Amino acid sequence: MPGVEPRRCVWCGDDPLLIEYHDTEWGVPSVDDRHLFELLTLEGAQAGLSWVTILKKRDGYRAAFAGFDVDQVARFDARRVAALCDDARIVRNRAKIESTVGNARAVLSLGAEGRTLCGFLWGFVDGRPVRNAYAASDEIPAQSAQSRAMSAALKKRGFKFCGPTICYALMQAAGLVNDHVTSCFRHAELSDVLPVPR
Repeated sequence: MPGVEPRRCVWCGDDPLLIEYHDTEWGVPSVDDRHLFELLTLEGAQAGLSWVTILKKRDGYRAAFAGFDVDQVARFDARRVAALCDDARIVRNRAKIESTVGNARAVLSLGAEGRTLCGFLWGFVDGRPVRNAYAASDEIPAQSAQSRAMSAALKKRGFKFCGPTICYALMQAAGLVNDHVTSCFRHAELSDVLPVPR
């Protein structure tokens, strides 16, 4: 019926910003290294905060962290980090800011081995999205065996702010898992979407 809103996951509520993110990005398989680095950064920044708070600061993060260009972020020095600690556009948490710089360097170290962040992350689901079928949001886990393995592997390579829960949130956001509830219109729309190599 015209004018009838589709059924969505309850977490986006009626906030326009969350609805836009839910409807267009969350759960869409991403194979873009820059986008994956951005999501890893934002999910780490979200720890202890609400996701809508991070979304409202997303443009600020993109400006502060050079559009999430890992080559540029990896070169941020102590002076740049200190300036970011006073930057109201982002979450002013030194540990989180320093982790973003360190994570950019860890991504470059993957590249030095001829590997990509995309290939590394998607390897934990064998290159195909995990298609879950949860009827209600309270059935969705906070972490999984794959997110625990991903977290351990990232930490071993020097990444920070990448615990199993953060990794699972990253997997949900980047479409490594489809965790839209079955009644949500996006669950069906994404059920056959595969990551497109670039």
